[in-house]
Amino acid sequence: MSQAGQDNHQAKLGVLALVTACTVWGLSGLFYKLLSHLPPLQVLSHRTLWSCVFFALVLLVQGRLPMLGAVLRHPRQVLTLLVAALMIGVNWFMFILSIQVGKATEASLGYYIFPLVSVLMGMVFFRERLGNWQWAAVALACFAVSLLTWGLGVAPWVSLLIAVTFGLYGVIKKKLTLGPVVSVTVEVLLLSPVALIVLWQVWAGCGAVWGQGARDVALLMISGPLTATPLILFSYATKRVQLATVGLVQYLNPTLQFLVATVVFAEPFGPWHAIAFPIIWAALALYSGASLWQARRARSAI
Repeated sequence: MSQAGQDNHQAKLGVLALVTACTVWGLSGLFYKLLSHLPPLQVLSHRTLWSCVFFALVLLVQGRLPMLGAVLRHPRQVLTLLVAALMIGVNWFMFILSIQVGKATEASLGYYIFPLVSVLMGMVFFRERLGNWQWAAVALACFAVSLLTWGLGVAPWVSLLIAVTFGLYGVIKKKLTLGPVVSVTVEVLLLSPVALIVLWQVWAGCGAVWGQGARDVALLMISGPLTATPLILFSYATKRVQLATVGLVQYLNPTLQFLVATVVFAEPFGPWHAIAFPIIWAALALYSGASLWQARRARSAI
């Protein structure tokens, strides 16, 4: 096979991995709904511990497990990863909570506005410049959130917390030179003592650490691979697919979340949602179009 053929084959595999990862993320609400009878902190604790086990096994198979010790010997790096761990921990908790309390629609909105929040954070933390159309997209998103807040009489806190914590997590990760598997393994490792304390308190209170039977045990253990596998696939894809493609395909995640919330969970979707969501979609279309145009213009200038 020629080099061009190999590159094309790798790109196709990358797109397949990317679509698979975003589909798993988008449909994960269906999985966590099966555990909605358990406290969200208990579910999060199991998710953290089993993710740690799964990631450690992946590193063991790859022969990279000793890298964890090398990372943990650098206090500044550990502190940075601890902040990242807290951000992703809050993000995971808010998503699990949103499924349990009937706010999955708001969670999907959070992942829709996350790219635009990331744009603002890039400007604040990395002095990245925005074009006029990108500014217009951000302004549209702010208008949509403000409109929804005014219409509902309360801010969509689930959406905002999900978008902001994931955005800050991305800012921290951008400053790290570690690979995604190693860094996330350290993050869940740092969260594991907290997870163990939560489960100990559950055990001391009612003893039902593993839920209410074999089904719950299996689901809680599966939460680890379910968390780790799409992240590994996403990492694989980003090395083989253009960033513009990655950005566009990622919208599959909140779109599937939105469909699960409104069609499967039958969550209320009132008139204010019907106004705000199309504005968000328009903002994302505007931002994506502007970014693609800038990327093409940059390539043609080379």
